[in-house]
Amino acid sequence: MAASIIIADDHPLILKGLTDFLKEKDYNLIGSAVNGKEALDMVISKKPEIAILDIQMPFLSGLEIAEKCKDLNLSTKIILITFEKDEAIYKQAKALEIYGYVLKEFALVEIENCIAAVLDGKSYFSPELIEYLEIPEPPKELQLLTPTEIEVLKHIALNKTAKEIGSILFISSRTVEKHKSHIIRKLELESKGGSLALFAKENEEFLDLNT
Repeated sequence: MAASIIIADDHPLILKGLTDFLKEKDYNLIGSAVNGKEALDMVISKKPEIAILDIQMPFLSGLEIAEKCKDLNLSTKIILITFEKDEAIYKQAKALEIYGYVLKEFALVEIENCIAAVLDGKSYFSPELIEYLEIPEPPKELQLLTPTEIEVLKHIALNKTAKEIGSILFISSRTVEKHKSHIIRKLELESKGGSLALFAKENEEFLDLNT
């Protein structure tokens, strides 16, 4: 069964354009809304896998709906569509762990790629937005690492020793060293001393050191 989707936008032409496009492409569209209150009620009652929401809508914005979904612990993945190329909105969307952010002028071109990425558990932000805001992208090699390896790398960036990392992650320092050698291999780093620490430091902004 195809993933269930709802869409919400207060611009009739955009709503119709997206609706027609998704139906034409055989997506499982189970509802559409013209304001934020309708959209939130629909997310709560229908529990779609994906909600494609306009950011600016009457009653509730797409970001406010995303916040309420997070508070209610709903599993619906949010994709925002907007004309806004605003860094504050982008940062708010990232903080709310929104999966997709598509610029409206590219919506029909990008929405399929965005939905595919989201269903694969990955986030998708319009390349034009990233380029416009000049946001550095994380090295693709980081996607090769397991969650535990990312945790190890995070603590290396914080100058923790193998023993300290082991006690934080409840594993032996020997296991930490094994993780480190796997990371070095996957990232194709030189195996000498400081290469891993250097990589961790250079990429610490992508490692979410506050969690």
